[in-house]
Parts: sequence; C-alpha cells; structure tokens
Amino acid sequence: MSAPFTDCDTRDPRQATPRAFTLVELLVVIAIIGILVALLLPAIQASREAARRTSCVNNEVQLVLANHSYEFHFETLPPGVTNPTGPIRSEPEGLHVSWIVRILPYMEENTLFKLFDVSLGAYAPENAKVRAAVVSTLICPSEPGEEANADHTIAYNSYVGCHNDLEAPIDKDNHGLLFLNSKIRYSEIEDGSSKTILLSEALVSPSDLGWVSGTRATLRNTGSKLNSGPTPEWVPDAPKEKPANSLAVGGFSSRHPGGINAGFADGSVRFISNEIEPDLLHQLGNRADGQIMKPF
Repeated sequence: MSAPFTDCDTRDPRQATPRAFTLVELLVVIAIIGILVALLLPAIQASREAARRTSCVNNEVQLVLANHSYEFHFETLPPGVTNPTGPIRSEPEGLHVSWIVRILPYMEENTLFKLFDVSLGAYAPENAKVRAAVVSTLICPSEPGEEANADHTIAYNSYVGCHNDLEAPIDKDNHGLLFLNSKIRYSEIEDGSSKTILLSEALVSPSDLGWVSGTRATLRNTGSKLNSGPTPEWVPDAPKEKPANSLAVGGFSSRHPGGINAGFADGSVRFISNEIEPDLLHQLGNRADGQIMKPF
C-alpha cells in the first residue's frame, strides 16, 4: 500500500514535469537573434573596411616616402613614364618604363630593380619575370579583384601617379608631377607640396598593362569626377584595337565608401571625398596653376 498523504508533504504533483518553451516563444527568440545579427553585421563590415582603408593609407605612405627618397638622391621626382616620344598610348609598344620601376630600390624591392633592364622597356621578354611579380604594397586591401591576369604574366597595381589636372594624353607638357620623361624639382611645385597630389588610387581593370607600364595602368589625372564605393560605377575600358581610345587616361577611383586616399607631395596622405568641387580637384592635380585654393 502507498504511504498515506500527510500534511508534512508539500510537493505539488503538477510540478513533477518541467515546463518547456512553446513554439511561439522559440520563434520570438530566433527573430530577436536575427535582428541583433542584422544590426551587428554592418558595424562589422564598417570596421573591416576601416582597417582596410588604414592599410591602404600605409601603402600610400610607403610609396610617397619612396618617391621622396628618390628625390633625395636625384634631386627630382622620378619620371612618370620613360619613353622616347609621346603621347603615350595604353598599348604594349615602346619602352613605357613606369615611375614605380624607378622607386623599387626605395621600397625594399632592390632585387626586382636589378632584374629589370630599363633599356629594354616594360614589355621585353627579358623583363617578363619582373612584370609578372606581384608586389603586395601596390595592391589596395579593399580591391577584390585578382592581383595578376589569368596567365600570370602581368601583375596589377592599385596606385597611380597624377600626370595632369585635366583629361589629356600622357605627354611631356602635362601639369602634374609624374608624366612623360618628367623631372620635377620641389622648387617647381609652386602651388605648394601640401596642395598637390603626387599619387592616389585607381580600380584594377583586366586590360591594365601592369605596374611596370607607364600608361593609364600607373598614371591618372584629376580631370574626372572621383568614382568610389563598394560597387563604384564602372565605365568599361575602350577596346585596344581602337588606337584613338588608347590615348584616354581617366581619373582616380577606389572601393572605399565616399572617396579616395591621396598621397600629396609633402608626404601626407589624406582622404578626398567624392563630393569635392571639380575645380578644386583640378587644382590639386596642377603643380603651378597660381590660383587660391579653398580648404578641402
């Protein structure tokens, strides 16, 4: 026989089985977690992009300092592109030795510099190994594309010198700091080194000729509106078979939301907004226009 129930036994038989969550309660919890994750993801993405942009700034600082070291030894900035004649076409013909090749010894890339025969030019078979060499300092961390072309014969770059203030072919009469056979002294930067862009960014294009080529692959101008963002508006490159279009150069662009990083001749690297006034942007690409510049 079972023991009789007494007043001392205070247990409630209804509490013998623990209560579980209902389906509705589980769905509410899952929905709350989903909302929190959705709110958190943009912040994570923003922090990652901030880190990538900081790394990009560091790359540009190194390139600007390398240009300064070159100027210290030769008393001029490096030529934007070395070639017997101009204007420069974005075609794999000619010497087309880029300014990046010239500053390799000051980027701790002396081996690449020694292996490159400047007299033979950017496209010579003897320089093929250097042309295919990927240099991490030359790629923006926000650039999602490949570091080289499909057959790994051309290594790309994200950083380009400023050859002119307006859209024009790369030639010896440009107004920037790096152009055809240029040898600019700091005394010639009459507008001030802190007000003149030395280099900035450009999106990698599959048709680029690589960092050894002193074409639009390594030179751009301030003649076009800045084009940047996670998915910037992209204008397809003109087909190579049209010689007239191979003279086109283009402006600066990046994957950074809202603008680009730009390295100035004074050694600073600053962020320039997409909303900058076009006339002010033109001024930043001209070393001696003699105009009063607004803050930016």
